[in-house]
Amino acid sequence: MNRPEPAERFVRGCAWPARGDVAYPRADPEDLARLPLDTATSAQLPVGVRLELVGDAPTVELHYRTGTDDLGYRGAGAGTSFVAYRAGVPVDEAPAQLGAGTARLTLGTGDPDERVIVYLPEAMRPVVDSITPIGGAVAPPPDQPRWLAYGDSIAEGWVASSPAGAWPAIVGRDRGLDVINLGYAGAARGELATAEQLAHLPAAVISISHGTNCWSRVPFSAALLREGTRAFLTLIRHGHPHTPIVVTSPVVRPDAEATPNALGATLADLRAAIEDVATERRAAGDDHLTLVPGGTLLAPGDLADGIHPGDDGHRTLAAVFGRAVRDAIDPGGR
Repeated sequence: MNRPEPAERFVRGCAWPARGDVAYPRADPEDLARLPLDTATSAQLPVGVRLELVGDAPTVELHYRTGTDDLGYRGAGAGTSFVAYRAGVPVDEAPAQLGAGTARLTLGTGDPDERVIVYLPEAMRPVVDSITPIGGAVAPPPDQPRWLAYGDSIAEGWVASSPAGAWPAIVGRDRGLDVINLGYAGAARGELATAEQLAHLPAAVISISHGTNCWSRVPFSAALLREGTRAFLTLIRHGHPHTPIVVTSPVVRPDAEATPNALGATLADLRAAIEDVATERRAAGDDHLTLVPGGTLLAPGDLADGIHPGDDGHRTLAAVFGRAVRDAIDPGGR
């Protein structure tokens, strides 16, 4: 058996260093005090964080610790196993246990330079300490273009049947991107502190897909969301004057489409506000901004719980948003 390799060499999908008991923070740990509590809490989950490796080892052992077996609203769909993908196909799965454990995964067959992605049991708050290759060697793969994917619970992956089924994870695999999942369930209302954090992170492309939580959780008027979206994009542009930005308006939500919130705005009104701002910025010369209207991408039957898409819905979003994100980086490319 080979020597264990430090796991941090293989971690992808995490933009900030560990702090305290949060190994893979999804918001700047030095700036949490400026974020709403629900955003800061969601950012403690390692959503989208994964291990990536290349090499000729047919098997690896992951030495890990998990912090909880309380899976929350998403249940098992939030991840209870380590799952290895090769060439876009799952090749092995090992259940995670509470506390310290070892997960043994076979990595399938193929070119040693072919990237293997291992998705984590996100809801169990895992920390992978080391990776031991068996029967060969492993190494970190080459870097891929970094994609900052800001959004709400749908970007976080609710309610796909596994972390690998979330639309940003699918796009990352299929399009060769290092996705940093900044989907904050129950939050993501265009907080300006988050925009400033995004402005300071290197990125090849940024996507923004929020608005649903501005209908009821913290009600916005259409005018408030319009000005907030303008400010959010302006702050990101301070750090990314030429970085492609893909703006997606909220997908369908039947109970909200024509129902006014406490400030009189329907989800249709809020969707129009986001789309108006994106259109205005394009007209004003922001050639690096793309709008993907979200209202017609999914049908009510694609929503597993009336709000969030199931696996088929996530695949639909991945196809549309993935093409937009990749085209923003490489127009006319693959």
